Amino acid sequence: MHDSFIITMIPQISYASTAPELSDSTRYDFFSRVVPPDSYQAQAMVDIVRALGWNYVSTLASEGNYGESGVEAFVQISREAGGVCIAQSIKIPREPKPGEFHKVIRRLMETPNARGIIIFANEDDIRRVLEATRQANLTGHFLWVGSDSWGSKISPILNLEEVAVGAITILPKRASIDGFDQYFMTRSLENNRRNIWFAEFWEENFNCKLTSSGGQSDDSTRKCTGHTGLCPAMEPTDGRTLLNYIRAVRFNGSAGTPVMFNENGDAPGRYDIFQYQATNGSASSGGYQAVGQWAEALRLDMEALQWSGDPHEMPPSQCSLPCGPGERKKMVKGVPCCWHCEACDGYRFQVDEFTCEACPGDMRPTPNHTGCRPTPVVRLTWSSPWAALPLLLAVLGIMATTTIIATFIRHNDTPIVRASGRELSYVLLTGIFLIYAITFLMVAEPCAAICAARRLLLGLGTTLSYSALLTKTNRIYRIFEQGKRSVTPPPFISPTSQLVITFCLTSLQVVGVIAWLGAQPPHSVIDYEEQRTVDPEQARGVLKCDMSDLSLIGCLGYSLLLMVTCTVYAIKARGVPETFNEAKPIGFTMYTTCIIWLAFVPIFFGTAQSAEKIYIQTTTLTVSLSLSASVSLGMLYVPKTYVILFHPEQNVQKRKRSLKTTSTVAAPPKSENTEDAK
Repeated sequence: MHDSFIITMIPQISYASTAPELSDSTRYDFFSRVVPPDSYQAQAMVDIVRALGWNYVSTLASEGNYGESGVEAFVQISREAGGVCIAQSIKIPREPKPGEFHKVIRRLMETPNARGIIIFANEDDIRRVLEATRQANLTGHFLWVGSDSWGSKISPILNLEEVAVGAITILPKRASIDGFDQYFMTRSLENNRRNIWFAEFWEENFNCKLTSSGGQSDDSTRKCTGHTGLCPAMEPTDGRTLLNYIRAVRFNGSAGTPVMFNENGDAPGRYDIFQYQATNGSASSGGYQAVGQWAEALRLDMEALQWSGDPHEMPPSQCSLPCGPGERKKMVKGVPCCWHCEACDGYRFQVDEFTCEACPGDMRPTPNHTGCRPTPVVRLTWSSPWAALPLLLAVLGIMATTTIIATFIRHNDTPIVRASGRELSYVLLTGIFLIYAITFLMVAEPCAAICAARRLLLGLGTTLSYSALLTKTNRIYRIFEQGKRSVTPPPFISPTSQLVITFCLTSLQVVGVIAWLGAQPPHSVIDYEEQRTVDPEQARGVLKCDMSDLSLIGCLGYSLLLMVTCTVYAIKARGVPETFNEAKPIGFTMYTTCIIWLAFVPIFFGTAQSAEKIYIQTTTLTVSLSLSASVSLGMLYVPKTYVILFHPEQNVQKRKRSLKTTSTVAAPPKSENTEDAK
């Protein structure tokens, strides 16, 4: 029909045509309409979907211009706006086969998370879709958003109200005209003169069939008045001029809404938004309730919305549910609205919704992995249970060592003290005292001074002790071996020589430590890797001196070498006569000490990966040092001190054995060490 109007240049005004292509002024230049095109409707529906927080929906369209154009407009607008993805676009055939609508429902359930269904369909298709939904026991699953073909009509949902509960529909804005309802209710077949479709309405409404002439007045006879035709001023008017006048009109209609056209002949987009809601829990007694409107922008009363199930809980229509705190979105390739939630585990935290990053080395993630927080710093404290045993042994050892030194000084000229070799004994006891004292440095809070003292004294005490024992054992061995060959005493067995040898051996340790202090000045560090456990909640930074495990062992390495050498000489000297009364105690001391340090090594290095490393290693080291010192103290000096204090009658020089007994042993030079012979 419009083609004939174009030829004759007659403007056409439609009251119901909403197809988007009618806005093309190059093809339909004489067409205007008082309703908005479906492109506005599609925009309104996109705004509704976004307002509801849905980002994953399917579309359903009746085959034909109305349905396909509406869905196409919705898809394009949603793509341009972003944030909404189309799971499926399904078209209902114009002549559906049996079971076609069940097939449609099955296809929609292939993407069950896309509960929102945008439907541009005719009334019959809408009804049959709802019927198929009920038959598939999916009532309440789909969330319908219907176009104006659904609007607020009862016929598509009659006897299917429970399936339609929660459906949101739109309709071009309308208003009641004062007096129209009263006028229309008084119309009958007898008094109708204007509405040529009234008889058809009568048949539909009252379910009856009129005769061909029933209710229709016979107007076939033209009533001539003698005044027909147009006034002369209107006769020369052409269609283009008339179209311009029509497009320029602007007035309020009988409903109070403005009547106007844009350059394409379209009315402005104004829609009322409805939702079908149950009443008192009954869907059949429910109805359409106005919940908003759209006029270039959406105004939706979210509190007025009601849904199937929990009326006030917004149902989701999302491909993927929102990720929780500390989880990032891992997008599904090709589907921008779908993702998998991946936890920011370990030491990673959530930077934004798509990114996890590792916390800096001195920090750990918060419990929900949404940020980072400082890692607690720990150290071995005086009150720690791990420090109790080392401190107890150290205190007891220092008290015992001090008592023995004081006893020896007080009885310095007695035979037992002289026979033990006073000079080396004091050196050895000093080393033992330093070994016990290092425990306090290992427990003290690390700082530059403490770290320097640890480097210096950690190996110094053991070096002094084992240098003195090595010198003494070597002296006994050389005297014994020399006595086998000659009565001439071996060189360097005087007290002065013994002290010089001891201090020369010790000086190597001191020089090495001083060089280390100069090359790498000591300082404290916080090691965040040592206790960087799998569980970040257990992670701790360890305040310690800048000494690695190997550096610590290196500090003790030289003294351990002296210990092994001394043990070798003790083994060699195990057969010396009883004349040399300290040979066997020294041997027992070295054997026991070796056992202690052999046990220390696997414990120390075996706990390198433990979360309690700082405590276990420090405790193991200090206890091993104290035990080795206690062995030397107990084997070599406790018996002598016991005799000096509790059996002074035995603290006398015994009569020398006959020359026959000792003839095989070279006599040492006259010095205090001659008392080695009983």
